[in-house]
Amino acid sequence: MANKTVKIIGAGLAGCEAAWQLAKRGVKVKLYEMKPRKMSPAHKSENFAELVCSNSLRADGIYNAVGLLKEEMRRLGSLIMECADATRVPAGGALAVDRDGFSKMVTEKIKACPDIEIISEEVTEINTDEYTIVAAGPLASDALSESILKLTGDDSLHFYDAAAPIVAFDSIDMTKAFKAARYGKGGDDYINCPMTKDEYIAFRNALVTAEGAPVHEGVENPKVFEGCMPIEVMAARGEDTMRFGPLKPVGLTSPHDGSRPYAVVQLRQDNAAASMYNIVGFQTHLKFGEQKRVFGMIPGLENAEFVRYGVMHRNTYINSPKCLTANYNMKQFSKVYFAGQITGVEGYIESAASGLWAGVSMAADVCGAAAPSISAKTAMGALAAYISNPAVCDFQPMNVNFGIFEDLGMRIKDKKEKAEKYAERALTEIDGFKM
Repeated sequence: MANKTVKIIGAGLAGCEAAWQLAKRGVKVKLYEMKPRKMSPAHKSENFAELVCSNSLRADGIYNAVGLLKEEMRRLGSLIMECADATRVPAGGALAVDRDGFSKMVTEKIKACPDIEIISEEVTEINTDEYTIVAAGPLASDALSESILKLTGDDSLHFYDAAAPIVAFDSIDMTKAFKAARYGKGGDDYINCPMTKDEYIAFRNALVTAEGAPVHEGVENPKVFEGCMPIEVMAARGEDTMRFGPLKPVGLTSPHDGSRPYAVVQLRQDNAAASMYNIVGFQTHLKFGEQKRVFGMIPGLENAEFVRYGVMHRNTYINSPKCLTANYNMKQFSKVYFAGQITGVEGYIESAASGLWAGVSMAADVCGAAAPSISAKTAMGALAAYISNPAVCDFQPMNVNFGIFEDLGMRIKDKKEKAEKYAERALTEIDGFKM
C-alpha cells in the first residue's frame, strides 16, 4: 500500500465520506476542518457532517432516483448511510434523521479511525503538488474561495440557499393541527396545519409583503436554487403556487371535523426525542421578527416557539464540466480532487455520494492503480457524468434524477415501470462493481 497521505479540506458529509473510503483502503488521511475555531454563517454545531437546512435525506424507496442513490451507497459501504440509517426518525416514505445524533455519530466514527488525523485549522491555500480533496462545502471561506478561483480560472459562480425554521413541539396547538401522512403513508409522521381558503389567502398576502433580511456581498438579484426556493419567493410566483408545492392539501382529511383542507402546512420531526419539528418547504430569508409574525398566522402555530429561525446563505460552486473529470479530479492539476456541493451536485445525499466516489478514485490514484469508472446507468455514475460533461451549457447545481441517467434504450410509457427498470439495472451494475 502506498505511504502517501491525502489531505482533505472540510469535514462535511462529502469530506467525511471521502476520508472514510480512503482509510478503509489503508490510505492515511489528514482531515482539515476549521470548526470550531471558525464557523460559517450557517453552522451551529462543532460536530462534523452537520445538516443545515433540513434533517430530511429525501425519498427512501429505490424507485425514486435519490432513494436509489442511497441504496447504491449502502451497497458500496457508505459511512454516511450507515449513520443515517442508525439515527433515522419517522418521516413517512422519506429518510429523515435525528440531526444532532447523526452528526455526532459521524464525528465519533471519524475520530475513532486510526488512519484519519483531524486538524482543526482553516486551509487558505491549495497546494497542487499535494494529494488533496477539496470538500469545503458550498460555504468555503473567502480565502479558500480565492485559492479555488485561481485554480479554476473562472469567475465565481454562486446561488443562494435557504434553511427552514424549527419550532418546539409543545408550542404547537394540536387542537387545530393533527398528525397524519398523505394517503396514510408512514402513519402519523407529520404534523399538519390545515388552512381554509380565507386563511390561505391572508397568509399568502402577508408572506409576499413581509420584509426580507438583507442580502450581503452587494448582490441585488441573487440566484435562487429552484429545489430550495424561499417560501416567500414561491408565494410571489402565483396565488396557487404554494398549494401545488409544500402546501398541497391532497391525501389529507382533518380528524377534527372530517373536512378536506384548502391548503396544509406540514411539519416534520427533527430529532429523536420528537421535541422539535421543522416546517417543511419553508426555507426563508425573512427577518426573524417577520417570520414569527407571518408564520404565526398558520393555524396551530399562533404561539409557536421558534427553536431556530430560517436563514439564507451563499452557496458557491465551480464550473465542474470545465474543470473536473468523472472521478472528480481536476483536469489541469491531477492531484487535486473536489467533492460535495461545491462541484454542483445538489443535496446532502448527492454531496456524500460525490465524496464516496472521490475517495475511491483518490485511493486508486495514490496506490498507482488505474482510475476506476462507474457507469451512468447508476445514480452515482450519472451524477459524476453530469458534473463532468463538457457539453452541459449554463452549468447549474443538480439533484440526482432519472433524467441524467443513461437512457434505458427502450420506450416505456408507464412511469412506475420505467423507474423499476432504472433501479433494477442500476443495482445490477453496483452489485457487479469491484472496488
